[in-house]
Amino acid sequence: MGKTAVVTAGTAGIGLETALGLAGAGFSVTVVGRNPDRGAQAVDRINAVNPARPGRFLSADLGSLDQVRALAGRIAAEHAASGDPLTLLVNNVGAMFPRRQTLDGVEASFVVNHLSPYLLTELLLPTLTGGTPSRIVNVTSGAVGLAKKTFDAVEPPGGYYGFHWYGRAKLAHLAYTLDLANRLEGTAVSVFAADPGGAATDMTHGTMADPKIVSPPLRLLWPLVRRTFERSTSGPASAAARPSITAATDETLTSRTGIVIGAQAHPVTPPRAATDPRIAQAVHRLSERYAPLTLT
Repeated sequence: MGKTAVVTAGTAGIGLETALGLAGAGFSVTVVGRNPDRGAQAVDRINAVNPARPGRFLSADLGSLDQVRALAGRIAAEHAASGDPLTLLVNNVGAMFPRRQTLDGVEASFVVNHLSPYLLTELLLPTLTGGTPSRIVNVTSGAVGLAKKTFDAVEPPGGYYGFHWYGRAKLAHLAYTLDLANRLEGTAVSVFAADPGGAATDMTHGTMADPKIVSPPLRLLWPLVRRTFERSTSGPASAAARPSITAATDETLTSRTGIVIGAQAHPVTPPRAATDPRIAQAVHRLSERYAPLTLT
């Protein structure tokens, strides 16, 4: 049986470059996104790389937890029916919101950057466990370094600043990722985080030029902050995809787990907050509350 992969937000940018890299490594790749036209174009590019293992597109709005549940159910049912293993899940989805928004009543950044990939991963764990050896790759961000580290509630105290709240949601997901690696130790499901380091993508285009995305102290340094943002988001998506592709395919990572692959596609030390069991427990409580695995 061949290798199969699901890549969320895989129709453009870093996700598409990740999908192309996986196709080149012999995977049959399913990309998930909202736009069918982009999906068709992505599949055409995937098939050009690996015509022997055709790609496919699944439509889902990953900002809707109901659609995430439906997506997980469809993927699990299809693999159960075909008998083909699911050997790789890449949670590439991510979004930064310049202004505060909610999705189904929950702050949008926390939904898209943590609750959505958390829920998809948890619902697909039986399928991934049945296809071992398998891997989970969760895309993280250097923005976790400027995140508030309190998780008593979905939304931290104080004003809304998109970059910091994005980083906080990514910190929540990184803490979950490393905790999941510990939980799955010995199951032959390896769990990795990948930091793309930034690239010119739909998410960064325009958003990173708005000083309102950072806290007032950083606005005082806005010319410096903006230049930093411009440098970090000027590279090609193909380079930013390398850490995810490495985490997914590098044979030296076989039987290893709980590793963060940095922007240079090498293992790096995770931020201390991401390894704090108190943060992991607090994130777990929020995840269970706002993205329950079973609906009553």
